[in-house]
This record gives sequence, structure tokens and C-alpha cells, in this order.
Amino acid sequence: MTIEEGPAMPFDAWSLIGGLEVTLDVDVLVGAFPDRDGPPGTPESVGELLAGHRTRTGAVAGLRAALFDVRQGNDEVLALAADPRWLPVGTVDLRDPVGAGRELDRLAGAGVRAVRLFPDEQGVEASFPSVRHVARRATELGLVVLTGGDVRRFWQPFAGIGARVVFLDTHFYHLGDFLVAAMEEPGFHTSTRLLNSPDALETVAAEVGAERLLHGTRAPHYEPIVPLLRLATGGLDPAQVAAVAGGNARRLLS
Repeated sequence: MTIEEGPAMPFDAWSLIGGLEVTLDVDVLVGAFPDRDGPPGTPESVGELLAGHRTRTGAVAGLRAALFDVRQGNDEVLALAADPRWLPVGTVDLRDPVGAGRELDRLAGAGVRAVRLFPDEQGVEASFPSVRHVARRATELGLVVLTGGDVRRFWQPFAGIGARVVFLDTHFYHLGDFLVAAMEEPGFHTSTRLLNSPDALETVAAEVGAERLLHGTRAPHYEPIVPLLRLATGGLDPAQVAAVAGGNARRLLS
């Protein structure tokens, strides 16, 4: 498998993707889910997967930090910073809001630019005080928040506080809710991972601007070819495609 050719596909997807390259994927994980079948998710294997899908850099968070050991998991991800394939993203445990606040301080002091939230995996609802606390503290520290969860609920704790947020799980069924929230919140952005309807990317660009779209794949736990193919074959112009493929994420996370 090479960057030029990519993995074998049942149809010639790479002829449709053409010369598109992703400079920064905003949704990458290392580690494993203990209750799911799937790839081991080592930095080496995930890096190979990204390279095979023409992706230079991944904004990477660790499942160890999300599910088992916050500090050790974050330190493992921070250790990847010397490798240009990775942009480390911190993680906190929303079940421990006091500890989460302390970890946010530590991460910001270490130069981390973004923190990823795993509300579904940690069994936390958008209405919990812990989420509001973490949202406020991350915003005070100037951190970008990458959050999972249903955008129809998880927009609420980030509203009205000047937060910069990327909603990683925005589904095209719920796109209208993201759009009306984003019209009032200039810091609201969305991953493209689940925006696979015929006009979802174009609708976001028309309503709130293509600068609100960030390419994300959730590699290696989601098929990276799907959002890549949608971006390459949609109706965005070349400048917009380049922005979505990494320019927007680099601006937001720099």
C-alpha cells in the first residue's frame, strides 16, 4: 500500500479522489476499545492507515486516557509530538470534573491546543454539571474542544461562553440543528465524518461558511475512504476543499 495508490477498493475510488491530500485529520484515535472488535490502534498501524489515505497529520487522542488512565494515556499521546504525523490532543474524564479541571490546567501548561471529550463512552449527559464545568474551564484556557455526542444536546453547555468547539458526531440527519446553533455561535464547527448525504457539505458552506467544516475520519475505527471520497466528489470549490482537508483545522488548532 502506498500513498500514491491507496488500499485496494471494489471500485476505482482513487480515480474519483484524484490528487486530494489531507493535511490534518481532526478525528484520530490510538488505543483500543476493550468491548469492541477492531484494529489494535497502535501509533504505527494508525500512521500507516493515514498515509495510505493521503493524510499527512492526525489530531490524535488516546483511548487509554478516555477509558482507563487519564494522566498516563495523555502522556503517551504527548510523547508523539516529535513525530510530524501527529498533533497531540488531550483527554479528560467527565466523570471526575474536579480532576478534569486540574488535567486541563496541566495539558494547557504542556502546550496542548485541544482537548477531546468522550461523553458517550464515559456515560455522561450534556446536562451534567461536569460537562458545563469542563466546557468553561477549557474555554478559559484557550483550548479547542473536540467533542463526541449528539449535537442536538451537546451544543448547550458550550453556548454563550465563547467556546471553540468541533462536534465530531454531527450526523446529516441532525445537520439542521447544528446549523441553527452555529449561526449564533461563531466558534461552532463540525467534523465531516458523518456528513455523507448528497448536499451536506455544500449546505454547511452555504449557510455558515466552509471554514466551519473540518475533515475527520475517526481512524482506525471508521472507514477513512468514506469522508475522503465525499469531500473529493462534492460541490465545494478547490479553495474550500483545501480548507476542509486541513487548512481550517490548522488555523483552529495553531
